[in-house]
Amino acid sequence: MTARRSPLANACYRRLFGAQVIALVGTGLTTVALTLLAYDLAEENAGAVIGIALALKMVVYVFGAPVITALATRVPRRGLLVTLDLLRAGSVVAMPFVTEVWQVYLLIVVINACSAGFTPTFQATIPDVLEDEPAYTRALSLSRLAYELEALASPALAVALLTVLPYDGLFAANGLAFVCSAALVLSATLPARRPAPATDSWWARLTFGTRRYLATPRLRGLLALNLAVAAASATVIVNTVVYVRDEFGRDAGDVAWAFGASGAGAMAAALLLPHLLRHVSDRSAMLTGGLLLAAGLALAALLDDFAGLLGVWLALGVGLSLVQTPSGLLVRRSGSTHERPALFAAQFSLSHACWLVTYPIAGVVGSTLGLAATAWLLAAVAAIAVALAARAWPAPPPLTASKVAAR
Repeated sequence: MTARRSPLANACYRRLFGAQVIALVGTGLTTVALTLLAYDLAEENAGAVIGIALALKMVVYVFGAPVITALATRVPRRGLLVTLDLLRAGSVVAMPFVTEVWQVYLLIVVINACSAGFTPTFQATIPDVLEDEPAYTRALSLSRLAYELEALASPALAVALLTVLPYDGLFAANGLAFVCSAALVLSATLPARRPAPATDSWWARLTFGTRRYLATPRLRGLLALNLAVAAASATVIVNTVVYVRDEFGRDAGDVAWAFGASGAGAMAAALLLPHLLRHVSDRSAMLTGGLLLAAGLALAALLDDFAGLLGVWLALGVGLSLVQTPSGLLVRRSGSTHERPALFAAQFSLSHACWLVTYPIAGVVGSTLGLAATAWLLAAVAAIAVALAARAWPAPPPLTASKVAAR
């Protein structure tokens, strides 16, 4: 009975989860505000400004996470998380005062460098707060739900705020959100870091997480599945508007319905996963999710109406959640407490490296060869990635009845 208590019953986790939700909503508001700021600064070149800003974000995520994690090895994590939140707050509040595009790029680098340090540290802290694995599994589901709900709610909230505030107010709201997040983290009593063994050099500290990640079979499998996730995510994020507006001639409101279908599938899977993982292995669930992504992308190549798009996007959302939600379990099981920050940083970095590859494919190939060819190409990428994952991550021995019950 104790093992099935909600993770929200833990006061420390409850505050950390609150900090995560508030920061996510604030970041969603800034995404809308950044688009409007780019238009004010660059007008007809606004699309290029946004594209470069997003590319900078991905590059900083890929290279920043291991560097910041290595630098902060011995820094108390509560102080580190609070400092990074406050730096993010200061950076977004400064956005309305920029007058040149290069200043936007500079602030984007600072904000996302802080996020590249904050997110893996935050993710590595949760397993220490929730040492019971079933509770941690439910916490992962809550985290996935928070991400999906933010994607659905933030645009609507931004529209509501823009009826009474200039878009500069969205930056201020995000700054306030980061300050509230910092206050919640500061109010939580986090488990102390366990001392890490001394390493030989800066290079050893910098590369430890990636080396350990790539030496672990289940994490090599996760890396391959990250590529399948990136292929599907790129299709949904980059090409939904093209399918809806250009292919099917629907209005802008139907773009939101399409994103909503993907989000609904992801949320349904996240809600069911804690129960599902008591009966099947995480490997089975995640490989099934990967196969669903490959199949969904293949079906995307054959779409001929909006109703079909909604069904395929719903399935892709389920597949994305089946792969992404349990990923924290794999990282948690793959290292000791002092190794987890580096492993979570490696997961953060390598997964975003996959997106850095698939986003341009979805956009450039889609605009040159068409949506069907792009979907077939990304379906092939996802299918190969799932095959590589199954090969890299050997199946565990069959569980006995007592072990299944214990899960």
